[in-house]
Amino acid sequence: MKTGLFITFIFFLFGYSFSQEDPDTTSIKINKGKILIVRGDGESDTIDAAPTKWQLKHVEAHWAGIEFGPTMLMNSGMGTSFPDDKQWENDPGKSFSWNLNFAEYKFKIHKNYVGITTGLGLNWTQIGLKNNLLYANSDSLWTVKDSVNDYKKNKLRAIYLTVPLLLEFCTNEKSNKGFYFAAGVIGAVRLGSSTKQVIEDDKTKIRSKTKGVYGLNAFKVDAAVKLGYRNIGVFANYNLLPLFDTDKTVAVYPLTFGLTVNI
Repeated sequence: MKTGLFITFIFFLFGYSFSQEDPDTTSIKINKGKILIVRGDGESDTIDAAPTKWQLKHVEAHWAGIEFGPTMLMNSGMGTSFPDDKQWENDPGKSFSWNLNFAEYKFKIHKNYVGITTGLGLNWTQIGLKNNLLYANSDSLWTVKDSVNDYKKNKLRAIYLTVPLLLEFCTNEKSNKGFYFAAGVIGAVRLGSSTKQVIEDDKTKIRSKTKGVYGLNAFKVDAAVKLGYRNIGVFANYNLLPLFDTDKTVAVYPLTFGLTVNI
């Protein structure tokens, strides 16, 4: 590293002194990690300057960023019907998940082409419950069909702290160029959960919010896939563990897919 910088500096000094003495000799200009060699005939060549220590150590992954997409609730047979638990046939237009991934680190296996990615993030999951009111206690989880009120919003919300473990492949040594593919698992711990209802009665909105566990498991593990080009891509996450305690209700497995923007 030091040798490369020393050679670059020597070339710079010689090029500068020669250009002062003879307008037809070679001059060297350094700009943004590039060395520009300008000859007297007006033609030029560009070569890479020696990389900095930060450039040699820093390897970008494709975890940090924002993800958003709809969420579907699946049964144990990968279907969307729940004959005995109709409340989990959620409203897909009001069910979604979005992720704010704020920290990442990539362990290099082969330069930046192959590596293992980890980090930290936050996940917000919202399940639209149509006109079903959700209740829970220490022993069970149940719903009551409300045939009187028309709910503008009726949803179960949960927030999780997430930690990924992904095997990532890139087609370009520079992470912000070329295609990328990553697959693995995302572990999560629930930080909080609540239900929220909004009823509109005679043009008056009545809002209610109730915090509670609602039978949600404290932990979840997702199978995850990410695919994209440069900093834009798509993702899909599927819960490997049931969303709810199966002693209180049927097994439910959320499937989320959508768009991702890496930063």
